Amino acid sequence: MEFDAATVGVLVLVAIALALVAVGVGVVALRGQRQVRAAYATFSAGSDDDVLTLLQRHIEEVRGLRVDVADLRDYTDGLRTLVSTGLSRIATVRYDAFDDMGGRLSYSTAILDEHGDGVVLTSINGRRDSRAYAKTVGKGESAHNLSQEEHEAIRRALDRSGRTPSDEPLLLDVLEVVGAPGTAAGTPERS
Repeated sequence: MEFDAATVGVLVLVAIALALVAVGVGVVALRGQRQVRAAYATFSAGSDDDVLTLLQRHIEEVRGLRVDVADLRDYTDGLRTLVSTGLSRIATVRYDAFDDMGGRLSYSTAILDEHGDGVVLTSINGRRDSRAYAKTVGKGESAHNLSQEEHEAIRRALDRSGRTPSDEPLLLDVLEVVGAPGTAAGTPERS
């Protein structure tokens, strides 16, 4: 069987077109293979293990990480409980307990946790003697009779949702209360 020149020309063109399509498919396949190899290299992290072994290892690592996260959640919950019972709400009210005494040497300091539990300490200074009182506080209230200044110290301590940069440091309050050198009597009352 012999083909005429026109048929041979068509067959050659068809063969060339099919060859070009095959080359295009081959190029696309090589690019895809490169992408798969790059992804596999990232996934395997240089290991020579097969895909199923790598998947099993990753699954075990994820399970371990879930256990670690659960442990960290438990630890965080424990810290939250511990912090909630820490004495973090502190306020001091300074005042003159007696008309003949100046310098606001008397004070009431409330030291509470975030639930309003703690103590209010009061020192009343007079010319001849000083008296100190400690009264327990539960949920912002006390079973003991509280003075107006003690109530105010508790209110201020409970109003503090947390210290801000504008708050004066607690150390200054404490230094003023104990009369540290360099502190002047009659300083403005703390909020």
